[in-house]
Amino acid sequence: MSTPQQPAANPQPSAGNGKRRRMMTMLILVIAIAAIAYGLYYFLVARFSESTDDAYVNGNVVQITPQVTGTVVAVKADDTQTVKAGDPLVLLDPADSRIALQQAEANLAQTVRQVRGLFAGDSQYQAQVAVRQADLSRAQDDLRRRMQVAQTGAVSQEEISHARDAQRSAEAALEAAQQQLAANRALTANTTISNHPNVLAAAAKVRDAYLANARNTLPAPVTGYVAKRSVQVGQRVAPGTPLMSVVPLNALWVDANFKEVQLKHMRVGQPVEMRADVYGSSVVYHGTVAGFSAGTGSAFSLLPAQNATGNWIKVVQRLPVRILLDPADLEKHPLRIGLSMTVDVNIKDDTGSQLGNAQNTVYETDVFDKYGKEADDTIARIIAENAGTNASGSGQGAGKSTNKSAGKATVSSAPHAAKVM
Repeated sequence: MSTPQQPAANPQPSAGNGKRRRMMTMLILVIAIAAIAYGLYYFLVARFSESTDDAYVNGNVVQITPQVTGTVVAVKADDTQTVKAGDPLVLLDPADSRIALQQAEANLAQTVRQVRGLFAGDSQYQAQVAVRQADLSRAQDDLRRRMQVAQTGAVSQEEISHARDAQRSAEAALEAAQQQLAANRALTANTTISNHPNVLAAAAKVRDAYLANARNTLPAPVTGYVAKRSVQVGQRVAPGTPLMSVVPLNALWVDANFKEVQLKHMRVGQPVEMRADVYGSSVVYHGTVAGFSAGTGSAFSLLPAQNATGNWIKVVQRLPVRILLDPADLEKHPLRIGLSMTVDVNIKDDTGSQLGNAQNTVYETDVFDKYGKEADDTIARIIAENAGTNASGSGQGAGKSTNKSAGKATVSSAPHAAKVM
């Protein structure tokens, strides 16, 4: 007879189950803590920030283009080199323009001498008027004496008639001399040699020829780095032909393309932190939002998306936002145009405006101003050399003209027309 089997004892819970529970509990706690931390980070920091990696360094690319036609005889700078504002970059052959300048200067000198003769003519015509007045006075005296003795028969009627004709001739000669004086004064009244219309017209031609000659030297409008040089020695260039570019790397900015859903709280003047791929995350650039583009990139593209043409697809648009860089950061860590940037805008303070507070930027150069001043100095020198002026600048040919200031000119010690080498 078989013995009945006893039921198996219940297995005891292993130590592994307790360990698993503890690990799950810790995992849940870690996830909960991470969720709380992220929630705090979002509500305290992240929701006040908008970032994008679709951002690139941008700046001014100043093209060097000639203003006159000519043949290139020298190229003074090449790609990657630094140039300062006013440094000559390209030289054109000045032979033809120098000849035109010399002709204009000779014409101005001749015109000044002709105008000087007009002022001297006032004295000449005044002297002629005085002579004719004396002749008329003598003819009147002769006629009066003959009329006084005409009753006595001492003079004949024929002699009296000749005396009367002589008086009439003297009166006509005096009238002619006075008209000549008036005509000459009409050419010199209320003017001087230096501002006479004929002299001003000749001076304008000198100024035009001087500028054409000076423009054979193409200076750097700004300080920066040379890029995109395409000009070669011996090349024939026309006005407006791009020869090279100068990029001022001390005045760069960043164009960040934010999605349209990120722009709701973005305002002009908000602080920005940026990182460049070339330096990595260890280098942080600081800046401010300077303004917003007037349209999205697709709106300003060559072929804007339009539903009527069949090339329209609903996608999230991006709007370029201009961000100014801190010059101190830019000086420590120079950037180049086109480099990639990561941008983070702090939008906590959104009380400003998106459009109204944008500042206007002015770009200008004064490297061409000296040409006009040098031309004026050359004109003043030519006038002074040919107007017969003395140390005080008074015209010698003015004589006793009613225009007492006639013949004055400004004496300049400026050198002759600058030669373009």
